[in-house]
Amino acid sequence: MKKFINAPEHFVDEMLEGIYAAHPQQLKYAAGDLRCVVTARPVKGKVGIATGGGSGHLPLFLGYVGEGLLDGCAVGGVFQSPSADQMLEVTKTIDQGAGVLYIYGNYTGDIMNFDMATEMADMEGIRVVSVVGNDDVASSIQREEHKRRGVAGIFFVYKAAGAAAAEGMPLDEVKRVAEKACANVRTMGV
Repeated sequence: MKKFINAPEHFVDEMLEGIYAAHPQQLKYAAGDLRCVVTARPVKGKVGIATGGGSGHLPLFLGYVGEGLLDGCAVGGVFQSPSADQMLEVTKTIDQGAGVLYIYGNYTGDIMNFDMATEMADMEGIRVVSVVGNDDVASSIQREEHKRRGVAGIFFVYKAAGAAAAEGMPLDEVKRVAEKACANVRTMGV
């Protein structure tokens, strides 16, 4: 093998093309944007769960779109947050009438764009609530947990919220379950 990527500027989209080709029964994309990954099997009346983040550490984020986990993911560039517009397109596609829960890591770009997407979704008549992962104890001291990064522990939040949504729980209850998981998960970044 001579190289791992064809051209750096096409890396993210070519990677996504491969993911869609490998999982055509499970994944599709919204609004003609490869970076708006959604489940190909939406469930009417179920709370939608979405996440997103940069592409430097995939398959985190989009790798968890599937049954009993997430319903959608907005994919940003390498180490870049996805845009609020991309998150809104994911939100509109996965909303099945019960609202949408955003679960994402504690990073400035993600917070800003997910908050903006929440406001935009509200204008579209879609109720969105959020849980911010902050599990990395190495990134901030006790009693300043709000400053901690969200890293690998966010998987457990995805799983707990996904299971609650699959059981048919309403949005506020799915959020409560996600918050409880988030409050009880800790990781150590090294």
